[in-house]
Amino acid sequence: MSGRLLSKGLVSVYTGSGRGKTTAALGLALRVLGWGGRVCVIQFIKGYSDIGELKFAEQFSDRFELRQFAADDSLSISEHKLSDRKQAAESALDYAQAIITRGDYDLVILDEINNALHYELISLTRVVETIQTKPTHVELVLTGRQAPPELIEIADYVTEMSLIKHPFDKGVTARRGIDY
Repeated sequence: MSGRLLSKGLVSVYTGSGRGKTTAALGLALRVLGWGGRVCVIQFIKGYSDIGELKFAEQFSDRFELRQFAADDSLSISEHKLSDRKQAAESALDYAQAIITRGDYDLVILDEINNALHYELISLTRVVETIQTKPTHVELVLTGRQAPPELIEIADYVTEMSLIKHPFDKGVTARRGIDY
């Protein structure tokens, strides 16, 4: 393994309408960190300044990097902000390609990349090329709703989170430390 955590990194897709895609990816990050590995999380749509994973990254920056590219804390993709969202997602993909190619991280999480693909903010061809040319030891996780069939086909693991029940329907808003 020559100092690497993994000799064979695989590709996971966490998708679906249910909660827990980013949470599952961060759980995997915790395992990698527990074994002394390095993790990079690249958030394509999120720009929240007050979330638990960002606070964690600030405390453990020697092995856990989190980069956000959106300019605001809204997940909404509206017409009047489409060009800004597209530019941010393109920058996130450029950064992801550089990070993955360099191979310094054992796990790279491309958070909400499926959403960026669904809204055509980035090129599916570029994402597929990035996956296909990643260094052997790098594990990749792609999160977000509406993963395209092409990603589902090339991934090693695919998990679909289904929404069955959510407290939001009863007026419970997002809770610090649990939902963000």
